[in-house]
Amino acid sequence: SDEPVMPPIRMPVAKRLFDLLSAVLLAPLWVPILLVVGVLNLVINGWPAFYVSRRRVFGQQSCSVIKFRTMIRDADKVANRSTVPVTEQRFLNIAPDSPLYTPLGRVIERFFLTEIPQFLNVLAGSMSLIGNRPLPEDVISALKVVHPDAELRFVARCGLSGPVQLVGRDAIDDASRLRLEIAYARRCLHAYSITLDVMLAIYTVLILTRIKRSMSVAEVAARLDRWAEPFGFGKHEQALEPH
Repeated sequence: SDEPVMPPIRMPVAKRLFDLLSAVLLAPLWVPILLVVGVLNLVINGWPAFYVSRRRVFGQQSCSVIKFRTMIRDADKVANRSTVPVTEQRFLNIAPDSPLYTPLGRVIERFFLTEIPQFLNVLAGSMSLIGNRPLPEDVISALKVVHPDAELRFVARCGLSGPVQLVGRDAIDDASRLRLEIAYARRCLHAYSITLDVMLAIYTVLILTRIKRSMSVAEVAARLDRWAEPFGFGKHEQALEPH
């Protein structure tokens, strides 16, 4: 088979503790945003205020992932991996200027609030604060046609933000994105330290607030190495090489 062999996986306890502690400590920030934006969306755009979809989050596990609805109703039936022609990019990114977005949705997207409801997924344990983004199965299938090792991005639990967000999803090709995602997942599995997620979280905020510029793929890869190196990453690196 061309697909890599995925061994049994279990996430480090320290990562789950980091997720819980972060979600609780940040609650005074995300809970008011969840309530206020949810009510505004309901009043302005009507029901539903949230968009819930089934996504792969860890290994072969899927769950219902929640986010603010930023598009017109049933936009997922208009724009999905089955209806949008596959070009050189197999990840599905909807352009920011797409007419599918509602006016309020554009504001939510502009201020990077779309994923805030996923703190509920973090509390439930289905997602992490930091990790590769969850994906629908049709996107995964499209990726695996060209990138059979795409499954390896799921050896770590998916999150609200990860290494790709330091580059920008629209500024990175599929192969480079998967390379960063798999590199992060391996580090979580074999050499996890809270430092890794703390630094990714800090840099996400600094870049989103434009205090720091976005990084290149090479810069993010070097940061992952730097943050993981003191904890012995490397000795198990071959364990998840595609077979």
